[in-house]
Amino acid sequence: MRSVTINPAKICQPIGAMYALFGVHAAVPLVHGSQGCSAYPMRMFNRHFGEPVQVAVSSLGEDASVFGGKKNLVESIKNVIARRHPELIGVITTCLSETIGDDIDGIISEGNYEDSKVVPIHTPSYVGSHVTGYDNALKALVTNLSEESEPANAKLNILPGMVNPGDVMEIKQMLDSMNISYTILSDISETLNAPIILPKPPFPRGGSSVAEIEDCANARGVIALCEHAGGSAAVYLKGKYGMAADTICPIGVANTDRFLDAVCDMTGAEIPYSLEQGRGRLIDAMVDVHMKTCGKRAAIFADPDIALALAEFVTELGMEPVIVSSSTASRKFLQKAKSVTDGEILNGRDLYELQRAVKDNEVDILFGNTKCTPIAKDEDAAFVRCGFPVFDRVGYHRYGFMGYHGGVYLTDLITNAILEWGERG
Repeated sequence: MRSVTINPAKICQPIGAMYALFGVHAAVPLVHGSQGCSAYPMRMFNRHFGEPVQVAVSSLGEDASVFGGKKNLVESIKNVIARRHPELIGVITTCLSETIGDDIDGIISEGNYEDSKVVPIHTPSYVGSHVTGYDNALKALVTNLSEESEPANAKLNILPGMVNPGDVMEIKQMLDSMNISYTILSDISETLNAPIILPKPPFPRGGSSVAEIEDCANARGVIALCEHAGGSAAVYLKGKYGMAADTICPIGVANTDRFLDAVCDMTGAEIPYSLEQGRGRLIDAMVDVHMKTCGKRAAIFADPDIALALAEFVTELGMEPVIVSSSTASRKFLQKAKSVTDGEILNGRDLYELQRAVKDNEVDILFGNTKCTPIAKDEDAAFVRCGFPVFDRVGYHRYGFMGYHGGVYLTDLITNAILEWGERG
């Protein structure tokens, strides 16, 4: 076992927390750390989504590292409120503020913030990953903001995880076709895929409102699409308010079927004919290309839940997932991966280890983010981009893999990648 990391695959916790806050309307992520803790993530989000994002920072320096960053944090909160008038400020910790021991919960509780809600989010960069940060942020939001009231709202809470706006749009369209009331926590479908409309609003339209987060306590059920990125919030809502809860990542035929079954069980709704048609189109698309996908050896690198769902879907396509890999170490991922592949499982490993496995297993097609592009080139494998970040192609964030319609898009993407790979040979 190596004691050093070569070509790291992990992204730090604060980036995941920012991702979650971008899906809340009129919210500002406030990073309690140094300048670089906001500058680098902003650049990463800009490149992936092609959208401007704004992140505040408390700008901790050498003096704060010795004497503490309370003064910086208090002044930063005041400045954000004065300049932006947000409905919510999420104070995101970093490795620096966690190491010096700033009590952000206590500091926040001492203040008077007018009409803005201020939520502390603990995301030390030296443990976990972006997935952990997203999970911590979502749990912090529901823990600090949700309030039980009468009567129950009969809605369904959907926790999408770190997926693309296109995925969230697909889920919303499916639920709309079933005439179901729902709350997406958090909803980046418009905030990170916003139209240009003048005059420019102070905050992007869309996103989950603070009122919706407060009201999520009164829903009839909660479904987390990614257990590792939202599952903790679902567990909290189930335990605190007694609502029904499930975890399903709806990629592929079987998983989308399971998702819709769970929705029907929680709401009593029926599946409309339009979704039956969508399912049939996906199966038809899979049948059309089975001679090109069947038998191909796939390596998958993604966040834990996405990697597992993709492994199940490529199996439906007749492919063999010989490598299932995630940069976020997790016992649950390891256990579930054993049920979807007899191949190699890389749990919390780096890209050097992934490339070694791709070479040893004679992989035909690789799934991964932009950082995996050199591996596909070096090992002469077809390549399908997935996950975060993807910045060497345009428009990726606009399309989703989830649901039946997303499955058709993903089937085409996989097949075209295989065809292009064959043309190179």
